[in-house]
Amino acid sequence: MSFQAYLDNIKAKTGKSPEDFKKLAEAKNFILDGVLNPAVKATAITNWLKEEFELGHGHAMAIYATFKGKTE
Repeated sequence: MSFQAYLDNIKAKTGKSPEDFKKLAEAKNFILDGVLNPAVKATAITNWLKEEFELGHGHAMAIYATFKGKTE
Protein backbone atom coordinates (compact mmCIF):
# COMPACT_ATOMS: atom_id res chain seq x y z
CA MET A 1 0.00 0.00 0.00
CA SER A 2 1.37 3.41 -0.90
CA PHE A 3 1.86 6.15 1.66
CA GLN A 4 -0.93 8.19 0.05
CA ALA A 5 -3.26 5.18 0.25
CA TYR A 6 -2.62 5.02 4.00
CA LEU A 7 -3.53 8.70 4.33
CA ASP A 8 -6.63 8.27 2.16
CA ASN A 9 -7.79 5.32 4.28
CA ILE A 10 -7.23 7.30 7.48
CA LYS A 11 -9.28 10.22 6.11
CA ALA A 12 -12.08 7.83 5.09
CA LYS A 13 -12.11 6.18 8.53
CA THR A 14 -11.73 9.24 10.76
CA GLY A 15 -12.73 12.19 8.58
CA LYS A 16 -9.42 13.80 9.52
CA SER A 17 -6.49 14.89 7.37
CA PRO A 18 -2.85 14.88 8.47
CA GLU A 19 -3.22 18.62 9.17
CA ASP A 20 -6.19 17.91 11.46
CA PHE A 21 -4.10 15.35 13.36
CA LYS A 22 -1.23 17.83 13.58
CA LYS A 23 -3.51 20.40 15.23
CA LEU A 24 -4.74 17.79 17.71
CA ALA A 25 -1.13 16.76 18.43
CA GLU A 26 -0.22 20.39 19.07
CA ALA A 27 -3.04 20.61 21.63
CA LYS A 28 -1.48 17.60 23.41
CA ASN A 29 2.02 19.17 23.25
CA PHE A 30 3.28 16.35 21.03
CA ILE A 31 4.20 19.11 18.58
CA LEU A 32 5.69 22.41 19.72
CA ASP A 33 6.14 25.35 17.34
CA GLY A 34 5.48 23.06 14.38
CA VAL A 35 8.16 20.52 15.37
CA LEU A 36 7.88 17.19 17.16
CA ASN A 37 8.47 17.60 20.88
CA PRO A 38 11.81 15.82 21.51
CA ALA A 39 10.60 14.74 24.96
CA VAL A 40 7.77 12.67 23.43
CA LYS A 41 8.47 9.19 22.12
CA ALA A 42 6.87 7.89 18.93
CA THR A 43 5.11 5.22 20.98
CA ALA A 44 3.18 7.84 22.97
CA ILE A 45 1.89 9.35 19.74
CA THR A 46 1.04 6.08 18.03
CA ASN A 47 -0.68 4.78 21.18
CA TRP A 48 -2.81 7.95 21.28
CA LEU A 49 -3.78 7.52 17.62
CA LYS A 50 -4.61 3.83 18.16
CA GLU A 51 -6.67 4.44 21.29
CA GLU A 52 -8.51 7.62 20.35
CA PHE A 53 -9.02 7.02 16.64
CA GLU A 54 -8.82 3.20 16.44
CA LEU A 55 -6.03 3.31 13.88
CA GLY A 56 -3.88 0.27 13.26
CA HIS A 57 -0.15 0.44 13.88
CA GLY A 58 0.76 1.10 10.24
CA HIS A 59 -1.79 3.86 9.91
CA ALA A 60 -0.68 5.46 13.18
CA MET A 61 2.92 5.35 11.96
CA ALA A 62 1.85 7.04 8.71
CA ILE A 63 0.41 9.96 10.68
CA TYR A 64 3.55 10.07 12.83
CA ALA A 65 5.60 10.18 9.62
CA THR A 66 3.63 13.25 8.50
CA PHE A 67 4.55 14.89 11.80
CA LYS A 68 8.18 14.28 10.88
CA GLY A 69 7.66 15.93 7.49
CA LYS A 70 7.01 12.96 5.18
CA THR A 71 4.65 13.90 2.36
CA GLU A 72 4.85 10.93 0.00
